[in-house]
Amino acid sequence: MRTTSRRTHGARRALTGALLAGLALLTSAGAAVADDPSASASPADDGAGPTEAGTTFRTATALEQGQTGTAQASAGDYLYWVFPADAGQRPTVEATVKLPENARSSTSTWQIDVYDGLRRRQACMYGHQTRKAAADAASVELSCVLRTVRSWSEPWASDPLPGSYYIRLTVVDLPAAGLGLPVGVEVKAVAKEQGGAHDVDGALSEPLVPGVSVASAGEVGSAGDASAAPRVPSAGEPEDGWASGWWTDRWLWTVGGGVLAALAAVFGYSLTRGRGRPAHVPPGV
Repeated sequence: MRTTSRRTHGARRALTGALLAGLALLTSAGAAVADDPSASASPADDGAGPTEAGTTFRTATALEQGQTGTAQASAGDYLYWVFPADAGQRPTVEATVKLPENARSSTSTWQIDVYDGLRRRQACMYGHQTRKAAADAASVELSCVLRTVRSWSEPWASDPLPGSYYIRLTVVDLPAAGLGLPVGVEVKAVAKEQGGAHDVDGALSEPLVPGVSVASAGEVGSAGDASAAPRVPSAGEPEDGWASGWWTDRWLWTVGGGVLAALAAVFGYSLTRGRGRPAHVPPGV
């Protein structure tokens, strides 16, 4: 009887230790994924960004996440950049307009807009999308924090989806005397990983990048050509390709939850199975 009790007690202690160890491993692994710098789409440091801006959607200058793009333009021009954003990321766009000294005699209002790959204007969650510069202001800063990019959405919805995102910067209120004066512009786009809390079922067949369907058809047509040149990422596309939600930390929590559930089932069975046949009862009774 004592031997059986000791064995049961030892099994309970072992299962309890296994449960605690599994929970600690799951928690530490989830934290490691969240804190891993490689899990973020933003580079660790700013690279040398482009020094010009496009004037239309078609001529938008490609901008990588974390890069600072600069440009010299005239007040009244429409300036365009394009950057990639993948599923699970929440993009933030920041812009600084440096005003010339001879244009500081009157106020001006500047605005930054962000459009997705379908050229749908995306609303800002918060930030200073439109800002008025005082007459004596040397610069004006704008920002726009978008919603988290989803891997899939209903066709009628305007949710942000993986693909290219266009930045448009312009002045919306300026006296005629100030139009055409030179201004300096700095633009930066970064993205923060939001984790599995924003994951949804489903994924796009292709990210919303202009010309991606034509490029895919070209790849299929030249699949049998061994001398075909390697594919070069187009503007507004990550160099390492699109993840588009195929891997999220929900996989980690699902597998970890299954392991903990199995250990809990074994532990519960050990508590309810009883101590077996008493020693004073002969076999076969």
